[in-house]
Amino acid sequence: MATVVTRVRRSFGTHWYAWAMVLPVVIVLAVLVGYPLGKGVYLSFTDANEANVARTIGVNHIEATYRSVGLDNYWKVLSGQEGHFYSRLGWTVVWTASCVFLHYTLGLGLALLLNRPMRFRALYRVLLILPWAVPAFVATFSWRLMFNEKYGVLNVFLTKLGMDPVDWLGDATLQKVSAVAVNVWLGVPFMMVAILGGLQSIPRELHEAAEMDGATPWQRFRHVTLPGLKSVSGTVILLGVIWTFNMFQVIYLLIGQGASSESEILVTYAYRLAFQGVRDYAGSATYGILILSLLLVFAVFYRRMLTRQEAVR
Repeated sequence: MATVVTRVRRSFGTHWYAWAMVLPVVIVLAVLVGYPLGKGVYLSFTDANEANVARTIGVNHIEATYRSVGLDNYWKVLSGQEGHFYSRLGWTVVWTASCVFLHYTLGLGLALLLNRPMRFRALYRVLLILPWAVPAFVATFSWRLMFNEKYGVLNVFLTKLGMDPVDWLGDATLQKVSAVAVNVWLGVPFMMVAILGGLQSIPRELHEAAEMDGATPWQRFRHVTLPGLKSVSGTVILLGVIWTFNMFQVIYLLIGQGASSESEILVTYAYRLAFQGVRDYAGSATYGILILSLLLVFAVFYRRMLTRQEAVR
């Protein structure tokens, strides 16, 4: 321990300017991330709810009366006593996997097209980035209007084709399909831009050498393009999984109060526990910590898998 303290002091004395630059960031992260996270972990071990937390009513201050319950909250959730944790987890995994798969494949296809010489390429890039530039809540509300059963553009189009209007946001299955479509529309531009940067970093000499050796376009794509994108792909897929797993605004703003238990993902249910009905702060905090734990476990195993693949190569 003394050795560690000595090293820290020596580092501070030598690199005090670096410590001074990092300190404001550390303070901001501690306030905005560290404290809420610590508070959430603490509440997950209690029975805190709307009735027993500290609150002020008029001039009267009521002290908190919640107590520690240990691991009871986690046991209720993980044992199935709480309700539908595993069904929500299953839909969250399906939601994440389908969205990230479509994000990556569509983004890769568009990036390959934009990486080729063509007229108005700069214009196409700007137009395809627009969904990413529009704030997510604005785009989601716009899609919600288009999905409206009576006045939405989609149903107006179906009606003109002689088909019956579809209740896009009323049926549980269609809610899921609509949410995936909106999230894919929002997420493809990021994947496209990131993959396009990766494509442009692959030396042209590799493609030219493969072409001279008689490789077909598919073989060049498989043996030159995909290996050249491996580092970029690993990063964007990991980020996509984390973002999509926690994609609160699309589910909540698109479906709103009409979200059925089948179309809710874990993060929207955690929000509902904390801010709707009888507010269950302990239950919401428990869900939050479980979500964080699941993503940490996935990130660790995913990075180890990528590292192992790199070692094999």
